[in-house]
Amino acid sequence: MAKLKDISKQINKMVALDLEMRKKADKGKVFDLKLDKENTIKLKSIIQEIGWPTISLVGKKASWGAWLLVQHADHDVKFQKKCLSLMKRVYLNNKKNILPANIAFLEDRILISERKKQKFGSQFKVDKRGNLSLAPLNNPKNVDKLRKEWGLPPLQDYLDSAKQYKPKRA
Repeated sequence: MAKLKDISKQINKMVALDLEMRKKADKGKVFDLKLDKENTIKLKSIIQEIGWPTISLVGKKASWGAWLLVQHADHDVKFQKKCLSLMKRVYLNNKKNILPANIAFLEDRILISERKKQKFGSQFKVDKRGNLSLAPLNNPKNVDKLRKEWGLPPLQDYLDSAKQYKPKRA
């Protein structure tokens, strides 16, 4: 088994490359789906070796990074579902070992990929002009209660902060 410190460094490096690529894509450069696929393969290997990269195993930053990489693995919804299940199991066993908001975001991401309405209001659609709009919600009346339970800010606060984001492509 690889050292957990090395795994943490590996995840953090993958995240840095992921974020750098997305930043360039937002500035009009080419989006590199190949990188997402490579990161997914590497993360599958890590999970095979150590299970879900929890906060106690790899630290808060790398645990969050593992979630981000899964969040960006839209090409492999089956893998996203497996990770969601692992994350929920970890959360049930030790609520301090995973950020609950990560579970909420991933659950919404999967629902949107399956063309279903999201639960937590974490996902947006981007039109051809680059305008953001919230993807459809399953239960708008209770979304703020649910968001609070899972460590997310009120929906309006989230929407206000999202208005600052201006992607260059749909």
